Amino acid sequence: MKTEDKIRKQLEDNPIILYMKGIPANPQCGFSGKTVGILDATNIPYAYVNVLEAPFIREKLPSISHWPTYPQLFVNGELVGGCDIVEEMSINGTLFPLLQTGIPKQSLTENDALSTHDVEQLVKKGISDADVLIDGEGCDLLITVVSTQFSDLTLIKKQQLVMATLKDPLASGKLHAVSVKAYTPDEWQALQVNKPSGLLQIQL
Repeated sequence: MKTEDKIRKQLEDNPIILYMKGIPANPQCGFSGKTVGILDATNIPYAYVNVLEAPFIREKLPSISHWPTYPQLFVNGELVGGCDIVEEMSINGTLFPLLQTGIPKQSLTENDALSTHDVEQLVKKGISDADVLIDGEGCDLLITVVSTQFSDLTLIKKQQLVMATLKDPLASGKLHAVSVKAYTPDEWQALQVNKPSGLLQIQL
């Protein structure tokens, strides 16, 4: 099998696949390591190829993806990008919904689905002082969490802390299409103070 055919088969057979230097347990470059950390925090399984042990793939993939460096993340056969793009998408909340499109859909009965109350209790169990606001219904939820435990954490770390409380239902497919916003009490208060009123002042 030609190298190009092998790559295309890998992309076809694996909805989420990361071409990286090293393996997730032992990345061989900082960018691969950061990308693995972000993906692992979503608790969504993915395949990977260690391009250091596959020199032909390492040489050929950039001509297929039109992306010169590693790592390279693909979802449903389409290039997402490298470390910087994955990190940016994680921060702005677009990465998790995209990765979820690569999870085989499971048929859930109404009794299997989690209620918003269940989701709230899971978050509060993992983050004891959390105030939780949930918008949406079914599996398509926007979860806003306010906690002092977010102090001095980066945006990614805040989201990872919330996602960790929902690890089991996310892994089972009972919960998906989740977006998370996380704030410290001070950040939340400032957001409320600066929130637009919806009124437009007309200059006379």
